[in-house]
Amino acid sequence: QLQLVESGGGLVQSGGSLRLSCAASGFTLDGSATGWFRQAPGLEREGVVCIGGSGGITYYTNSLKGRFTISRANAENTVYLQMNSLQPEDSAIYYCAVDFGGAACPGKQRTFDVWGRGTQVTVFQ
Repeated sequence: QLQLVESGGGLVQSGGSLRLSCAASGFTLDGSATGWFRQAPGLEREGVVCIGGSGGITYYTNSLKGRFTISRANAENTVYLQMNSLQPEDSAIYYCAVDFGGAACPGKQRTFDVWGRGTQVTVFQ
């Protein structure tokens, strides 16, 4: 079964940090593009950042550059999202998704093949 499982979300004070994990089973993340997305209540899901199969990184939301960092640990078959200096507006459900064989990051969400169920991040003042 092809599956992505996110973890690491939680409740954090403004200015704090969290590291989200996206663990894959049934397939290998190495060589495919993996993206992080988020959706806040009442808003559309938006792209955060993606790492391509070739290792290139694309920020879908440029304002997050400098605070959010994506990385891939091939030995663990996991992609991480390090989030620093969190603010209340970062509160959302965070999802990861994979585009099989994607050397570069897709420009559209519908290109991604498999999605996780998400992990909740809540940032309070």
